[in-house]
Amino acid sequence: MTGLRIVFMGTPQFACPTLERLILSGEKIVAVVTQPDRPKGRGQKEEPPPVKVLAQRHGIPVFQPLKVRTPDSVERIREMAPDLIVVAAFGQILPQSLLEIPPRGCINVHSSLLPRYRGAAPLNWVIINGETETGITTMLMDAGLDTGDILLMKRTPIDPHEDATSLHDRMALLGGDLLVETLELLMAGKLLPMKQDEAQTCYAPLLRKESGEIDWRKSPVEIENLVRGTIPWPGAHTQLNGLLLKLFRVRAAQGCGEPGAVLTTGKEGIQVACGDGSIMIQELQLAGKKRLPARDFLAGYAIPSGLRLGKDI
Repeated sequence: MTGLRIVFMGTPQFACPTLERLILSGEKIVAVVTQPDRPKGRGQKEEPPPVKVLAQRHGIPVFQPLKVRTPDSVERIREMAPDLIVVAAFGQILPQSLLEIPPRGCINVHSSLLPRYRGAAPLNWVIINGETETGITTMLMDAGLDTGDILLMKRTPIDPHEDATSLHDRMALLGGDLLVETLELLMAGKLLPMKQDEAQTCYAPLLRKESGEIDWRKSPVEIENLVRGTIPWPGAHTQLNGLLLKLFRVRAAQGCGEPGAVLTTGKEGIQVACGDGSIMIQELQLAGKKRLPARDFLAGYAIPSGLRLGKDI
């Protein structure tokens, strides 16, 4: 326990293990700042962000500004008199006026090995881009986008079959552990901030629906990485007879042909040609239908060899 007055800023499920670790460590969390409730689902009913639910469960005051950079929002946080602000996937860039409030600074828990994969979706892009290693970084925030000095890092390998959902869950727990270690060293005066090497940077932009569209000219490995990296959203997708088709599990296969052409169908799956080879689709979902193993899908939907997948076919 540091004895510091801490304001925690975070929004999605990824931030919850970090907040939980602070609570379990007995830290004095004077408030949680999170995004406003948003409409979700088919009924568009407003739902609170996961961090708000966790904070309220522990009786921690919650502040939900529409924009944290407005003078009123900054002043509200100033009145909380935090010694330290901890940020984990908050979802808004903090203005300099806010960063200057806590005398101990603002520490961010970021889900990549900075300066690689700055931005909103590092967990997805490390898989999409075929990285074999990733990690968590704690950094001292400045007004840039994930550009502050590095405090600590913890590395972890990416399993070849791991998708973005399972990696998210592992990294969320890792983030909580690394923050506690960071605070211990902060209080002991043993943190040595390190400047980021700008020559090593790359950007992980927010995923959009079109980010999951499959280009059948790409290699089997690239397509498999896209499938793994876009689970659960937006999902790797293509067109089957004009209908949206999402792929959830694929593997490289032997065979070649015109990119997007169905080569074989059977109990092992649906084999589709792509650049430099083919993939076997093992789990998929047609628009308006259930997510199914390929064998069950084929029992209700015949796909002839030679059929081409893709919206331009």
